[in-house]
Amino acid sequence: MYRNLLFAAALVLQSLATLTVWGQPTTRLTRALDAVLDRRALDGAMAGAVVIDAETGETLYEREPKLRLMPASNVKLYTVAAALDRLGPDFHYVTRLYLDGPITGGILRGNLIVRGSGDPTIGSRLFKDDPTQVFRLWADSLRRLGIRRIQGDIIGDDDYFDDIPLPEGWNWDDEPYWYAAESGALVFNESAVEVEIRATRAGRRGLVSWEPFGTDYVEIINETRTTSRSSSLREGYARERGANTIRLSSRVPEGSIDREALTISNPTRYFVYILRETLLREGIEVEGEAVDADDLARPIDYYESSPLPAASYQSPDLDSLARVINKESINLYADQVLRTLGAELGPNRGLPGAGSIKDGLVVLKQALEPMGVDTTRIQLYDGSGLSRLNLVSAEATARLLVAMWNHPDPKVRRAFIESLAVGGVDGSLKSRFTESSLRGRVRAKTGTLSNASALSGYVETAGGRTLAFSLLFNNYLGGSRTVRAAQDAFVSELAGVR
Repeated sequence: MYRNLLFAAALVLQSLATLTVWGQPTTRLTRALDAVLDRRALDGAMAGAVVIDAETGETLYEREPKLRLMPASNVKLYTVAAALDRLGPDFHYVTRLYLDGPITGGILRGNLIVRGSGDPTIGSRLFKDDPTQVFRLWADSLRRLGIRRIQGDIIGDDDYFDDIPLPEGWNWDDEPYWYAAESGALVFNESAVEVEIRATRAGRRGLVSWEPFGTDYVEIINETRTTSRSSSLREGYARERGANTIRLSSRVPEGSIDREALTISNPTRYFVYILRETLLREGIEVEGEAVDADDLARPIDYYESSPLPAASYQSPDLDSLARVINKESINLYADQVLRTLGAELGPNRGLPGAGSIKDGLVVLKQALEPMGVDTTRIQLYDGSGLSRLNLVSAEATARLLVAMWNHPDPKVRRAFIESLAVGGVDGSLKSRFTESSLRGRVRAKTGTLSNASALSGYVETAGGRTLAFSLLFNNYLGGSRTVRAAQDAFVSELAGVR
């Protein structure tokens, strides 16, 4: 009987220790989440996980919360949060066109200058069907001024940013691909050309074309081959470092088309080169060349020479750009925004080249500190997450998410939350969390590099509460499918909390 009393007492103590979270035992939730992270397929991998009630700030679960791991594109959460907080959702980029000379007899007797501010949108995916639209509108503006010929050069002024095209820690073999595009204060078509390889007959070369309008800014070397209809597509692309010679060696099955966006070198010169070609196509003669202002003997003086403003382009607001960054995970947009933080608010603002990754990170960390993120315990080298030198913890990421959920400015809060992909609906989560019980209840940012996968965001529980979570995985072998399955299972457990 004494033993029975002791056993009964132990059961009572155990039940008291099993506290409930909205009616669900925390021990049950902990066991379920532990089981997900302890899956045999994840043996040898490193994982950090934190779950916090977004409204109360209570930590509900953690696994290696302070472990610093490569976050991949989860870095974009930090960049977007800092930019919305410091620049505001209504921030716009403005790119300006100037006339450096008089107009006589329909001739601009001088140069046409484009002054960049870091806008990533000109000719970008926002203009998918018409990438040269802005340039053609500028041609209309020049015609209205009576200009039929430009005697001088088309000059691109990129001094708002520094001239370092790529951040530290990016892999050199990523450089030809669209996701590793070069940054700059003047960017057109996301610093890329759109290449199409159309199969012909087996054993023959494919037919190659590229946009915009087969520009000779790039040299394309066609080493492609058409293979049998039953074979698989094998992609092959290379670009010489610091040059614009692109070698294509794809093997494309009969009846197939291979399309890829491939990067260019020197975004500024590319911008003015395509602008010059567009003006020519619009019937405006250009006697001079496309020139990067860095190659001029002297910098452009906008005060003494007083060039005449001729046209401008204003980007969509930062609210809209944040959605492209987080929903679609576009690296170039994120790094442009980080550089903009440096140019607008950094220690060298107002000076040429102030828009640097380094100065942008200074401002980013200044924004994060009041949000409860210990910036001395994270390491960031870019704004996009492509650098393999980035290190953050699940705890820091989850606390950032909680801070943005409770941001005092409702416009900033809304812009941040709505920038995230919605499970089963859009962006990088369109094909995940598609079950009717989960669809629309998860807002999160994905992140993927070789042997690194992350998912962080918010989930609405069955009890109607919002949980902020961060899941970071590194050093797993094989593809990311197994890790993503674990991430999805983890979030599904959170969604069931009452």
